[in-house]
Order: sequence, then C-alpha cells, then structure tokens
Amino acid sequence: MVNKFFGMLVLLALQQNLLAQSPARDYTELPDPKPVNQATWNAVKDNKLHAAFGSADLRYEKRNAPGTDALFPAWAAKAWKNEKVHTQLVLWSTTAQPGVKIDVTPLVNPNGGVIPANAVSTGFVRYVMTDGLNKEGGGCGVHPPGVYDSSLVADGIDIIRKKDMAAKTTQPVWLSVKVPATVPAGTYKGSVTISAAAQKITLPYEITVLNHVLPDPKDWQFHLDLWQSPDAVARMYNVKPWSEAHFKAMKPYTQMLANAGQKMITATIIYDPWNSQTQDVYGSMVKWTKKKNGDWEYDYTIFDKWVQYMMDLGISKGINCYSMIPWNLKFYYYDEAAKKDTFIVAKPGSPEYAAHWQPMLKDFVKHLKAKGWFEKTMIAMDERPEEAMKAAMQLIKNADKDFKLSLAGSYHAPLGLELYDYSIAFRESYPADVLKARLDKGLPTTFYTCCTEGYPNTFSFSPTGEATFMGWYAANKGYNGYLRWAYNCWVLDPLRDSRFRTWSAGDTYFVYPGPRSSIRFERLVEGIQDYEKIRILRKELAGDPAALSKLENILKPFKEETLKTTPVATILEKAKKELNAL
Repeated sequence: MVNKFFGMLVLLALQQNLLAQSPARDYTELPDPKPVNQATWNAVKDNKLHAAFGSADLRYEKRNAPGTDALFPAWAAKAWKNEKVHTQLVLWSTTAQPGVKIDVTPLVNPNGGVIPANAVSTGFVRYVMTDGLNKEGGGCGVHPPGVYDSSLVADGIDIIRKKDMAAKTTQPVWLSVKVPATVPAGTYKGSVTISAAAQKITLPYEITVLNHVLPDPKDWQFHLDLWQSPDAVARMYNVKPWSEAHFKAMKPYTQMLANAGQKMITATIIYDPWNSQTQDVYGSMVKWTKKKNGDWEYDYTIFDKWVQYMMDLGISKGINCYSMIPWNLKFYYYDEAAKKDTFIVAKPGSPEYAAHWQPMLKDFVKHLKAKGWFEKTMIAMDERPEEAMKAAMQLIKNADKDFKLSLAGSYHAPLGLELYDYSIAFRESYPADVLKARLDKGLPTTFYTCCTEGYPNTFSFSPTGEATFMGWYAANKGYNGYLRWAYNCWVLDPLRDSRFRTWSAGDTYFVYPGPRSSIRFERLVEGIQDYEKIRILRKELAGDPAALSKLENILKPFKEETLKTTPVATILEKAKKELNAL
C-alpha cells in the first residue's frame, strides 16, 4: 500500500511538473548524462560571453565549449526572393550570463532596398534528450530506458525572448531571414547584437538576393504530407477535444504546417486506426451508431469541423481518411440496443467486413458530395498487404467508381496506377513507366521515411542536413513530394525528452509544444524550397540543353549510396553553391 501511494505521488508530481512547464513557458532542460570535456573550457581564457556564427549543419553540444574551427566572425548567404535562409549563432561562456537577448537590424542594400528587421527571426535552440539507432542500424523496435545511448541534443527552437545561460554552457541561436518577394536583387547587409548583463557583441552578416523568385508556400507544387495529431494537442493543453479551446490551441501548429506548404488533411474515420502505437490514441472524427433496428447512423460533425478548419488555413489539396484496414482490424461503434461502445474484428474480404463498411461508404459518398469535398477525399491506408488493399478497394469502388484511394507502403504492381495518392518507402522505387504515367496524370507520387531508415531520417539526433536531403532526393528520383507519419505525435514530456517506448527518439514529432519549431523542421522546409527552385529552373532551362544537363548532374549525388561515404553537409554545400550559380 505504501509503494502504491508513493507511486501515485510520483505520478502526480510529474503531471504537475509537466503542466507547469508546458506548453509556452520557459522550462528546465534535463541534465546531460555525457561527461564534460573540461579541456574545451580550459581553452577559454576569460570570463566573458563569446559569440560567433556557426553552421546550420551542426548540433552544438551544450556541455562543451565549441571548437573554433566551426565558428565564424560573419555570415554570408545567397537567396532567391521570397526564400527563407538560416544559420546558427553560437554563444558560450565560462561564467553565468543572465538575461541574454538578441536584437537585429534591417538589412540594407546601398543601392536601394531593405529587408526589414521583422523579416529576421531568432530563437534560442533548446536541448532535448535523445537516444540512437538499434544494433541493426535502424530506428525500429522497443527502446527501453537505459538500453540505447542517451544524450542531450540541440533541436527545438524557443519562443522566449530572453534566456539565462549557466556557467560553462554553449547556447546556439537559430537565425532566419525571410527575403521579401519584392526586394531588388543585390547584397543586403545587417547585424545581430547579443546582449548580456554588462556586455554586447555585434556580428555582421549579409544576404545576396538573386534575381529569381520563389512562389509562396501555398503555391509550392511539392506534395508535403505530414500527418497531424489533434489528440496530442488536446492532451498537451488540457482542453476538451474539438472544443473552441482545442481549435484555438491547434491554430499555431496547423499554421506552421500551412507555411511549410502542407497539402493534405489527416482525418480519422474510425477509432484507433494505428493500434494505440502513439502516446495519444487517435479518436474517430466520425461517430458510428448501430440503431436498435439494425440500421447505421453516421455523425460527421467533428469531421466537418476539422476539414473546414484546415481548408480555411489553405491546407486543401486533399483529405486522407484513415483507415479501412486498421492494424488490429478492430472496428468500434456505439450499439444503441446494448447502450454501450463495442467493436467487431473483421478481415478485409470477409462478409463481416463488407457488411460493416458498405453502408458507411455509400453514406460517406453522399455526405462528401453534399459538402463539395468528394473530389478531394481519399480512403487512406498505410503499410497494408496487397490482398487486403484489393479487398478494400473493391468495396470502395462499389460505393462510387470515382472514389480515390491513398496508400503509404510498399510498391504493389497491380495498384501502381489504381491509387491516386501513392507514397512508397525510401528504399523502394516505382517502375520507370509507372512513374512517368503517374506524373503525366498529375498524381501525388511520393516517398516516405519511417523508423526503418537509420539514414537519411529526421530523428532528433539525425544530422540536420538529412531533413533537407529529402527534397533533393525527391527531385533526383523524379517524385513530387514526401510523406512522414508524424508531425506532432508528442511523447509524454516532449520539450525535454524526445525518446519513446518504440522507435528512435524524435520519430514521433517534428515540432515542439509552444509552439516551437525545430532545426529538423526548418531544414525540411529548406529542402522543399530547394525542390521548388529545381522545378522552376528545369522549366526555365528547357531550351538550354547544356545548362539543363548541369542541373541534372547537381542532383546525382542525392542517393543513399552517397550518404554511405560522404557527410550530408558536404553534399548539400556543393549542390547549393552550384544551384545558386545557375
């Protein structure tokens, strides 16, 4: 009884601690389990605050002073108009530095033109606990505490404007510049000032704006599909699901997603389509009720609110409805006669499966057409066997021959041209003729990464450039987008600990509560911008075979084999330099 009572106290203390820290307040990072390399601090010969520009490719260690070979007194970058570029500042000191803050000036072109200060954003990079890959070199499988390597890693980008630095710590700062679409081409110079209690450090930087214009994110053709988890937001903000407070809490996160060019709405039409694999079980946006007389009734109230809310943000290309083939094959509903929630287990192709789904699909078609959403809606599945897909497809087409389907999973030859939205695993390929046919039809034809790939990936410990690699890889393979299964499936304590009971750390989310972006998310968007630049240049250079050949040669290193021998940062640095020279 004593042990049980103590356990309840520990759980209550943890919950209170998390509530006090989340989601927008400052918080205390976990201690780093790795030892300090004291020699790095012995090399710092004074007690002053130090600052320099670093690299977006590095995750600087909090516990050690940074090496001077990766630090620079100034920063210079090239950008298209309407492009967002970024780097890191690195701060370090042997003594505590309270109240550190960052100020920026406008960037000015002496020949005319200004990038205003409000186009420049800065954020303290926060440290989160991470782990590593499994012994096979991937990220799948159970990850019990203490079995895998654990350390603090720089990843989240904070929203607080002042931060106290403890003695003998390194503090990165993420600096981004969103170049206005209307500024003239030329070189723009500005500065950033880091202030502490009795010290100021000013560092110069410049952006050379090229005479190309990137479209707004809403007009990007890259098909980005990061799955959303409304239930995680409800838990983090302690609000009633689908209440006004819930939608208000979700707004900053869905807006960040829209600003990244997100195309798809993740909707759930059954309860728990993924067998409770995440911290928060996905609820159903459709209420299924079996009436006393045996008829079915479907309430689409939540589904309608969610879809309209997302479309109002500009995320409106498609609605992926999960799933007719859940991982546990359980289908939940409310039984009016029994006055309780219950479920059936039914395998695709069985009479029970058909009897359960046929009425719903026909009713769903009517509802979607009445809302004007039928053409945008897909019945979506992920990583399901070919035979199960065929059985589900037959029912779907019986409901309406024009109903669209979506799959994220292995390539199945019979489904190559049957699926509207098809995303295959990173190490698979579409046959050349199928790829061409799909692209000629304008079908979303993408790839995805998950826990399977040790690299490239977007774990919280992955080299940051691997997120950027995704856009370049899509351009090289001829795909038109990328899918990742989790945008914000937060773990229990996501601000401080990105580890989860299964999969490598960070696999379940890109962004942090706050809302806080992450280095991974910012660099993913960077790769999407690069994809759009490549797409535009391919059109512009269509009449210049030599220049077009040069462009295609730039893309050749973006394959898994190159990553085995060359750091992703090296690949990207060379490719970006050549791309910006075209």
